[in-house]
Amino acid sequence: MPAPEIDDGMPLIHMLRPLLSSGGRLGRRARVPCDSWRFAVETNTLRDWKTIPARCEKYVGNYMMGGHYRSDSRAVVNEAISYAESLKLSGEGKEVWVFDVDETTVSNLPYYAEHGFGAEPYNWTTFGAYANEASAPALPETMRLYKRLQALGIKPVILTGRREDKREATAKNLARVGYTGYEKLLLKYATRIPPGWLSCVHAFLSRTDELMTVRSAIECRPQDARVHSVEFKSGERQKLEDAGYVIVGNIGDQWSDLLGAPEGDRTFKLPDPMYYVG
Repeated sequence: MPAPEIDDGMPLIHMLRPLLSSGGRLGRRARVPCDSWRFAVETNTLRDWKTIPARCEKYVGNYMMGGHYRSDSRAVVNEAISYAESLKLSGEGKEVWVFDVDETTVSNLPYYAEHGFGAEPYNWTTFGAYANEASAPALPETMRLYKRLQALGIKPVILTGRREDKREATAKNLARVGYTGYEKLLLKYATRIPPGWLSCVHAFLSRTDELMTVRSAIECRPQDARVHSVEFKSGERQKLEDAGYVIVGNIGDQWSDLLGAPEGDRTFKLPDPMYYVG
C-alpha cells in the first residue's frame, strides 16, 4: 500500500489520525496557548525547557504529523534554495553547507510518536536503541535542499551532536534514505579522550618554551562529550574554516545548531517544538 501524500506529491513522514487542528481548541486551553508556547520556542525566547507542557502533547503531535509542519519546513527550505542559487561560487570547491542530523536530515517522529512528542523526559537508553536501528526516515524538504546544493557544487557537511559510538548507525541511516556524497560526517567523541590525544600530550611534554607549553596544553585538552552543543558545533565549524572551507550555509532544528561564531554566511532554522538542546 503506497504511503499517503500531501499536496506536493511527497510522502508523509509519519501517519496521523486527525485529532484537532494546530492552533485550535487544544492550543487555547489553560495558561499560555500551545501555539503561543510553540512560537516562543521557535524564536528562542523560551529556553532550557525539559519537556513540552503536558496539555500540549496532542497539539504538538498534530502539528508535527500534519501538514503544518511540512508547510513551515517548506517555507524555510524554499528560502534556503533561493539563497543558494544566488551565490557566486569561487570554483575552488571549498564552499560547504552544514547540516544537522536529528530533525534536520532525518526525522525521529516514529520514535517521538511513541513517547509523547516531547511530553516524556528524554531517555538516552531508549533513544540510543532507536538510533542504532538506523531506520529514521528522511525529512523530504531537507533532502530537496541537499540535492539542490550538490547540483550547484556546494558540498554538504554533516555535523551532529550524536556521539562517535553512533557513527556507524548514523552513516548507515543517512545512506539508506539517500544522503550520500557528503564531504564530512562530524560527531562528538564517545569518550573524553579524542583520537591523537596521547601523541599530542607527548609533544606537549617535550616542549620547554613556557608560552608554547601553555598553548600546547590548551590544544591537547580532551574534548568533553558533555560540552554544550553551541561550543561543540561552533568549534567544529571553526575547524572547517581553518581547513580552508567557506561555510556558505548552515541549517538545523535547534538554535544551538546555528549560534556561536563562525555560524556560516547564512543560517536557516527548521521547526521543532518537541525538544530543546542547549
